[in-house]
Amino acid sequence: MKTKQRNTADLLVECLEEEGVHYIFGIPGEENLAIMEALKRSKIEFITVRHEQGAAFMADVYGRLTGKAGVCMATLGPGATNLITGVADADCDGAPLVAISGQVGTDKMHITAHQYLDLRSMFEPITRRAYTVVRPDTMAEITRLAFKYAEREKPGATFIDLPVNISKMPVGDDERPLQRKTIQPETALEAQIEAAASMISYAKNPVILAGSSVIRSHATEMLTKFAEKLKLPVINTMMAKGAIPFDNPYSMWTVGIPMDDYQTKMLEKASLVIAIGYDIIEYAPAKWHMSNADIIHIDTMPADINKNYQPEVEVVGNIPDALERIMNKAARLQEPVPFLNLRKQMVEEHESYAQDLSYPVKPQKALIDCRRVMDKDDIVISDVGANKVWVARHYNCYKPNTCIISNGFATMGLAVPGAIAAKLVHPDRKVLAITGDAGFMMNCQEFETAHRLGTNFVTLIFNDRSYGLIKWKQDMQYGHHEYVDFTNPDFVKFAESMGAIGYRIEKAEDLLPTLIKSFKQDKPVIIDCPIDYSENMKLTHHLEELMKEL
Repeated sequence: MKTKQRNTADLLVECLEEEGVHYIFGIPGEENLAIMEALKRSKIEFITVRHEQGAAFMADVYGRLTGKAGVCMATLGPGATNLITGVADADCDGAPLVAISGQVGTDKMHITAHQYLDLRSMFEPITRRAYTVVRPDTMAEITRLAFKYAEREKPGATFIDLPVNISKMPVGDDERPLQRKTIQPETALEAQIEAAASMISYAKNPVILAGSSVIRSHATEMLTKFAEKLKLPVINTMMAKGAIPFDNPYSMWTVGIPMDDYQTKMLEKASLVIAIGYDIIEYAPAKWHMSNADIIHIDTMPADINKNYQPEVEVVGNIPDALERIMNKAARLQEPVPFLNLRKQMVEEHESYAQDLSYPVKPQKALIDCRRVMDKDDIVISDVGANKVWVARHYNCYKPNTCIISNGFATMGLAVPGAIAAKLVHPDRKVLAITGDAGFMMNCQEFETAHRLGTNFVTLIFNDRSYGLIKWKQDMQYGHHEYVDFTNPDFVKFAESMGAIGYRIEKAEDLLPTLIKSFKQDKPVIIDCPIDYSENMKLTHHLEELMKEL
């Protein structure tokens, strides 16, 4: 029997295996059939989804949780364009992702061809690198380049466009995948370390602002030691929740909601902001650097250029190594009493909602119940909307990568597909998707995927029948809201139609036992929870008064 000659698609799959790819999320199409045929003989599992945006979000969250590029795939034209939002989200949020699409043959690119778009040009602005494969003997190099640029600091998305005729062309026996290489970040210069240590030692009111690179650099344990030894309060961005355990006395919780809060007041009072692993896309400097505080930038990459973010010292290199070296040279004896007092107020305010049984359920109470049922290693995937503001403020974390929030691109529709990916990465952990009804409806079709895969996560829908965050902002800016209300399907019946289990919360005291019951099921679960978003404007007014007092 004649042996089948390897083609470019076969080589691509071999390269993906060399990169350690376990899953590809996507939808088959006519122009990627050769890749699908090659995958049939591979150990890589292809996860067939119901919309390409869902595939990109799954790859996005896979990349965040593992540090290795998640892979998504689509066919040409509308399949590829449906990937764009998820690819852009990964690129802005620092999640390693490689997107692959089919394409018309190179013999048709010069004419008006069915479903042809210049995909490379479309993806270039939203990726680190975008490639079109025009020769079979470049496939291995392009794949290695795509993964290298996706996974290096700062991680992001890359794109490979594979024309259908190139995918079927034979490759020589000498064409093999390139070996995967891991490059360790350089260490910071000693002069930078000494300058930072000196500034920290003599600063009157220093504050740490921890960003997402702390998570990616596995620097959370060292950050906690650093804060404890030098008695430094730590504020984290939304994407750095869990960078220091929330119950650590130096943890000042999360900054980034649309209003001034305790954390912005602390930054305003700071004489020195020690920005560790902070990316300006997470929370714009103009929103927090309103004083004359000096800035120290500690990260694997130099600081971005921004008129409100001009560090006096930049410590560029391996973050855990830099923190340890600074810690050993700096000295501080004074406790940050004003900040610790503010923390007591935060804790009292947070705990005041624990016994609130009003209905519809207040978001603060809902998140306290979520925290009660989730173990320290369990994972929350937050969608974008008003629910994100409440998750950021009231869902406290003990460990990194236990609360995934999109706050670079801030994309609605992430929660459900993201939860599927999280459950594939960590099947032994509880995974909870927290989403508004608007965000849920953007990718709810992936519940069929969840049921088919047997990923038994729980989705908690904050149901207010509106685009709640936009309503909130309209009310703040104009005193009224328009064009934001809608109706919803019966979410319990929807769950059942998808092979999942559905529950509806009829009174506040039912939420906690329903969450406990839901995590014992062997199927995906949807909990429809009517939410009291009158708390949105109450929070706005509360914080306005609080800022006057502080």
